[in-house]
Amino acid sequence: MFGRRADGVKVKDLPIIDKAMPYFMPQRIDAVNLYEQAVDCDPIDKFILEQKKVSGIHYTYTEILMAAAIRMLYQRPKTNRFINNCVVYQRKYVSVSISVKKKLTDDGEEMTLKMFFTGRESLPEVKKIFDDEVQKNVLAAPETHGTTKTAGFLCHLPGFLFKFAMACLRFGDNHGLLPRKLLDVSPFHTSIFVADLKSIHLDALFHHLYNFGNTTIFGTLGKVYYEPVADRAGNVEVKKMVKTKFSLDERVCDGLYYSNSLKLLKSFLDNPNLLLEPLPEPELTGKALKKKQKQDKKKAKKEKKEKQNKK
Repeated sequence: MFGRRADGVKVKDLPIIDKAMPYFMPQRIDAVNLYEQAVDCDPIDKFILEQKKVSGIHYTYTEILMAAAIRMLYQRPKTNRFINNCVVYQRKYVSVSISVKKKLTDDGEEMTLKMFFTGRESLPEVKKIFDDEVQKNVLAAPETHGTTKTAGFLCHLPGFLFKFAMACLRFGDNHGLLPRKLLDVSPFHTSIFVADLKSIHLDALFHHLYNFGNTTIFGTLGKVYYEPVADRAGNVEVKKMVKTKFSLDERVCDGLYYSNSLKLLKSFLDNPNLLLEPLPEPELTGKALKKKQKQDKKKAKKEKKEKQNKK
């Protein structure tokens, strides 16, 4: 409440135009910018083949896109901001929401997964977190997933109570009253929402940004296609390509910052080897260092207690 939230920290000392922008465009749908990016599949295919031979691990386009987006959100922190009630916040973590179907059929059940990251994870670490989430929630009973549980509870309410509950949630969200547990299971309160349309052989599309929640970026990955591409010498070659499309909330940063951020993301897709190693932890000083030391002490104390209980 009063500018404090469980999922973000209020950004202070903003330039005047950045501070005023949310008041000119109070809803995310007002402020959406659309960006399309064609990606050459050759480097990705070579990388996938090499890694399968070297490590026996098979990476997918979706996992590589997720890892690239996570790295971008960490290295370009303004893209991990969000607007709530006309106030700009810096998100406290990097998170990804993604919809998956249990079966690729018309009647196949769809689930939305939400995963949390520091932003420094390597591609193998991102893949493990994603695989574990799928194993735990998609291949198991749907009741195990927090998002499904919450949605199931709301859907069992009569229509007028569902509307009232949503009105309460919106009010609570606008005033920082939603608890962390509820924000953690909400797929709409996330750094980026990803849709893998390649798996259902559909072209990438521009998806809307949800007004409920605080998702700043929605990215889609489309099906593979072939097109003639000319190099600087004028030589034309038919290349295997894939399109990514992004819907972006323009209020969190200016066009140049977004442009450089999306160029960074594309550099990871053009060379996935850059994602194989995790980023080092930043050096902490001052209050951040004291906070980390306090957290480490609490963690050590908790682990010691758990060991004693086991004995």
